[in-house]
Amino acid sequence: MDRRQRKTRDAIFDAFTRLLGRHAYNQITVQQIIDEADIGRATFYSHFETKDYLLRDLCEELFGHIIDTAMGLPHGHYHCTYGSADDSVFLHLLRHLQENDRNILSLLASQNNEMFLRYFKTNLKKLVKTQFADTGKLRESHLPEDFLVNHISASFVETVSWWLGRGMKETPEELTEYFEGIIAPLI
Repeated sequence: MDRRQRKTRDAIFDAFTRLLGRHAYNQITVQQIIDEADIGRATFYSHFETKDYLLRDLCEELFGHIIDTAMGLPHGHYHCTYGSADDSVFLHLLRHLQENDRNILSLLASQNNEMFLRYFKTNLKKLVKTQFADTGKLRESHLPEDFLVNHISASFVETVSWWLGRGMKETPEELTEYFEGIIAPLI
């Protein structure tokens, strides 16, 4: 993707996340995104087939960044807000959530968040697979690898839901410690 396309895509992401800060996902229209981004309809559709594809790509970008960082690829950032490359991928993700990166909390808290949760879980499974299954950490278990990946991913989603329901009282570091304490017997 060239620089101009990337700039337009970022403008669409930024407009979408600003709208998420003001409206529930299911109330946002493509026209509102187009107006907020100050682009034409054809430009929007040259980047995304639908609003749902925009949401999917937003999730994939967030998780892609975290996976790249975990693998030590140059795409990752090591800004002090998110920590170092040696931090747990779960801690990294929780820090993004705490910072409300791309208004992700609005999506998690939305009444109609089924689609976001599906993308969130799908990408989380990729993250868990990259960190644990692909590195051989799950091979010692007598349980099927895909079951463990699914269990760890679902457990993390529930951990995040619990955290949000409590008003994010715990720090990302504390929550990571809780979560890793629960999954430690599995890996």
